[in-house]
Parts: sequence; C-alpha cells; structure tokens
Amino acid sequence: MKTITINIPDNIELEQHEAAMILAARLYERGDLSLGQAAEIAGLSKRTFIELLGRYGVSVFNYPASDLANDVKNA
Repeated sequence: MKTITINIPDNIELEQHEAAMILAARLYERGDLSLGQAAEIAGLSKRTFIELLGRYGVSVFNYPASDLANDVKNA
C-alpha cells in the first residue's frame, strides 16, 4: 500500500483518521475502491465505514441508475 504525506495549514483542525476517512469515502464514491478497500484505508470495519459514509455525503449504494434499470429489465 502507498503512503502519502500531505502538508496542511496549522489552523486546520484535521486528525489523521478523519483525513483517511475523507479520502476513502471520496475514492469509494468515485468507484476507485471497493467498500472493503475503502474501509481498510479508513481503518474501520465495513459496518462502521457504511454507518459513517452519510456524514461525508456519500451513499453506500454506489450503483449507477442505468445499471439498475438494466437489472430490472433483465429480471
């Protein structure tokens, strides 16, 4: 796994675990990470990660509407 170092201004209150959660949530939202991978980056269980996603404006249902429509049509 890669390690990334980011410099932020001293006046920004951001803990390492919160930064990891923000990054994991956004990468999950973009579809770059699976739920399990994102939870691992955030240092959380899948269940806890799912429970916290809403706080970051990310839906756990990361499924395109077009795929859902195709699934319904093919059911």
